[in-house]
Amino acid sequence: MLLFDATHTSHTHAQTGIQRVSRSLFAELGKSQEVAGICYDPYQKVWRKLVAKEENKLKPASPMAGNSRGALWSMRQRYTGRIRRWLKIQSRLPAATGLICPEFFSTKVGANLPAIFSQVTGPRVALFYDAIPLQFPELTPPGTVARFPAYLRELVQFDGIAAISETSATVLRDYWQWLGVLNPPPVVAIPLAIDARLPTPAGIPLRTPPRLLCVCTIEGRKNHLALLEACEDLWKQGLEFELQLMGLARNDTAAPALGKIAALQHAGRPLLYEGVATNEEIEFAYCQCSFTIYPSLVEGFGLPVLESLGFGKPCICSAKGALGESAQGGGCVALDSVGRESLATAIKDLLTNREFLASLSRAARARRFNTWADYARDLVHWAQSLKRRD
Repeated sequence: MLLFDATHTSHTHAQTGIQRVSRSLFAELGKSQEVAGICYDPYQKVWRKLVAKEENKLKPASPMAGNSRGALWSMRQRYTGRIRRWLKIQSRLPAATGLICPEFFSTKVGANLPAIFSQVTGPRVALFYDAIPLQFPELTPPGTVARFPAYLRELVQFDGIAAISETSATVLRDYWQWLGVLNPPPVVAIPLAIDARLPTPAGIPLRTPPRLLCVCTIEGRKNHLALLEACEDLWKQGLEFELQLMGLARNDTAAPALGKIAALQHAGRPLLYEGVATNEEIEFAYCQCSFTIYPSLVEGFGLPVLESLGFGKPCICSAKGALGESAQGGGCVALDSVGRESLATAIKDLLTNREFLASLSRAARARRFNTWADYARDLVHWAQSLKRRD
């Protein structure tokens, strides 16, 4: 039996990158072996198996889209946990031969890792996404910045760390070396996957005028402000196109971008933004767009880049770090800078040079990506090769 820590994802409808990875991975692991979703219950103050309502939130095909990234524990869940604690009711977990922690876990989860580790006879593995809070604190919410050093130390307790890109793996190894960690766990890069390739369905034509799509959380480091300013410059030049933004807005860093969105819409610019979207709405948007832009300054992976290519849609993105890794192989316009001017130039090139756009589309369709079944297989195979570090 494999235990799968879904403490956060089982209590949110958010569809951020980590939640999408957690849901897709849980679904695929369950097809080939016994997997039990678990959580640390802060009210019962124990690790326990997920109940049906919590496990339902791990289904990747859920039609709901959350308006908040945070975990929400209902009053019923809180009362139930407290009552079970007061009554000293045991919450026994099944015998486990392995543990996977796919989330950026909280302080409470981190403090209680030894309790769950003691119940697992096999390897304990964590996924590592990025060190952006450490590298770019000015682009990260203060609470995450404050939490991050302790989180990186807690990762040392695992038997192995599966980083989502070579860039992330290198950063983590370098940080531990700088910190003077002795005998750290092995860190390998197992790049993320995308859903099985979805061809553009018949009957969903491209938009006219061309529609450009940006799918990602609205937050400071995603660099929406530069994208919006670039599009504003092109609209002023008379270029005809629509820009569609899809993603949850973070209250802590989204204000400048949201203000610009409102100003452009008030000015009558063809800018579409309705907040969060379901998986089906995002897939439909990919089918309708001519190409995508992922203006993020820094990423641990950049899943929307590969998802765009999976639909045969070229993507404009950064050439640096993990995004550069995702861009390798064709189908992307990879930029040394994702500032206002460089984004405007790249967008204009794709809007005005049909042959260039067509060649990128062919390159995108020619690429092949791992599916979540591939990712789950590779992760489990590597985990089984690890030795316990007790």
